[in-house]
Amino acid sequence: MTVVSVSMPEELLERIDRFADEHGYTGRSEVVREASRNLLGEFEDAKLEDRALMAVVTVLFNYETTSVEERMMRLRHEDEGIVASNFHSHVGSQYCMELFVLEGGLEEISAFVGKVRATKDTLTVDYSVTPVDEFGAGALGDAHAHGGHGHGASEEAEGEADATAEANEDD
Repeated sequence: MTVVSVSMPEELLERIDRFADEHGYTGRSEVVREASRNLLGEFEDAKLEDRALMAVVTVLFNYETTSVEERMMRLRHEDEGIVASNFHSHVGSQYCMELFVLEGGLEEISAFVGKVRATKDTLTVDYSVTPVDEFGAGALGDAHAHGGHGHGASEEAEGEADATAEANEDD
């Protein structure tokens, strides 16, 4: 087997060592090999190719690291064709979470996740991918009729509410 040198923060190395001990691995190399195989296999799933997919990507970073937040904003704009929604939240006293909802194909989603993972100073990047084409036409309602945004009341319901408010004002 080839020996590879990898640089990583001491804290991550300690976590890998603890994980290996707690889960019965023979050492950190076995953990890193398994993690590498899993990472490489994530988007090689033939069942997801040529399918309509939805993905949720969650990024956690320290709020003082403004370069991460700026990069997330750039990605949101660069990939607006697949970013259906984006949410930013403060977590605890020192962290920020960026959540992306994506709609697209496997290649597009994989490229987006790769860009997020390549962003320096992120603490964690997690995601899930779900095929949405299996639900059939109309199964998700009119989600795409409004471009996947604004999941509030329908225009018809809003019009009825306005009419009711106007009628009450006349009383």
